[in-house]
Amino acid sequence: MHFADSFRAARWIRLVNLLLQAILFLALFAGLNYIALHHAWRFDATASRRHSLSPETRSYLERLERDVAITVTFTDSNDSEELAQAYRDISALLREYTYFTGGNSKGRLTVRYVDVYQSRREAEALGVADQPNIIMLTSDRHSRLLRLDDLYVIKKKVSREAFKGEATLTAAILDVSSAEKKKIYFLAGHGEMSPDSVDGARGLSQLRDQLRQRNYDLEGLNLGLNRRIPDDAALLLIPSPQSRFQPFEEELLRNYLTTRAGRVILLVDPARQFGLENLLFDWGVLVYDNIILDTNPNYISENGELILSHFLPHPISQLIIDNALFPLVGPTRVVNEDLGRSPDDGLSVKVLVASSPTAWGESGYRLRNADYTPGQDLRHRNGLGVLAISERLKPANLPLSVPGGRLAVFGTSDLVTNNRIINGGNFPLFLNTISWAVDRDTQLNIPARPIERFQLSLSQEELVRLRLGLFLVVPGVVALLGVFVYWTRRN
Repeated sequence: MHFADSFRAARWIRLVNLLLQAILFLALFAGLNYIALHHAWRFDATASRRHSLSPETRSYLERLERDVAITVTFTDSNDSEELAQAYRDISALLREYTYFTGGNSKGRLTVRYVDVYQSRREAEALGVADQPNIIMLTSDRHSRLLRLDDLYVIKKKVSREAFKGEATLTAAILDVSSAEKKKIYFLAGHGEMSPDSVDGARGLSQLRDQLRQRNYDLEGLNLGLNRRIPDDAALLLIPSPQSRFQPFEEELLRNYLTTRAGRVILLVDPARQFGLENLLFDWGVLVYDNIILDTNPNYISENGELILSHFLPHPISQLIIDNALFPLVGPTRVVNEDLGRSPDDGLSVKVLVASSPTAWGESGYRLRNADYTPGQDLRHRNGLGVLAISERLKPANLPLSVPGGRLAVFGTSDLVTNNRIINGGNFPLFLNTISWAVDRDTQLNIPARPIERFQLSLSQEELVRLRLGLFLVVPGVVALLGVFVYWTRRN
């Protein structure tokens, strides 16, 4: 018998056939995985596109120049339903970010989840050992920290109305991947409060640490010595000057605000002459020589602090309004809009934070007068201003929409001292003012995603019928079908 017709040849042919089938199967499996990895298609069929990144975010991620590492200390093993839901929201969103940047040659995002309690050594190495429930973003140059409140729109400190994680994360990614830090100069030379001082009443060391943690570069500046404002100044912070600015210093600040679209935050205290009245007048802001007093116990704390509870909706104050936060301050003077200024369509002035309507601006405070005097003291039905902002949207007499300078004036510096900054709304209010001044987190037009809540309400009778249907009817139908098939096959 010829070998080709023998049983041994048939066995070899069968073996080779099986090997070829296995190789073809493995090649098909590997090919499908390669295609799925490099040429995947994803479809979001939800009505609100909750599983897709916005076009603006995708545009920014395509142009990302640096790798960003994201460390998340939220965990899914949490007894709190709010934290568990936050973990699900964040992890789902970060999957979209890492998937979209997976094909980038540079500018990729990597995500790591760390339990700060179970992985103590790893958390210490990453610098998040004592910070549960945060998101840390780091690049080769900068870092930034996000907390839970930054990710949600919260109404009245109780219910979460929407998830704004995409806008917050995208802004933070752009921030840490930017080439340079935004630089804040603390002015000195007039007895201002110092960011290096740990004094409780006049020190700003806690504010300094918080700003550095948020990726700001800080430095001191004495205009009397330098006689110029550095080109890299993103913001000038003037905390509680105790003496008057010289005319040339005021002119430097005026040119910085006007010709360089500069940003200035000024904190002034009662009974102090600081010498910038003409500059403020040019920007439509008036600072009165008085002190705000209030006899309404609803707006005075047990320690005699003024409780600020009247806010105009604005990016600076919206977080304070949504979370029902109430800043506490000590001695405060009235800061208001100059209603009699000449018309200027490029200047926008607003009073964002005010006292209660029962408060008044006492002009006789040096005489230790504590009674309201009509015609002499200030009072307004909408309260007295504590924070006023002024923004020049375009140069005068030009039809172009060119961003201009921004000025914020607080009637107290007590808001951010080491003793006060930990009070509920103090630091959020001041941090939002800085963010507004330097254009941080205000350029994104990414809507928050509404949180969808579903609730099934059933009566006791309906619950009984549901249990009977699940435990008796469905299994009974399956059993009858099985008996029918068995009986059919038997016959």
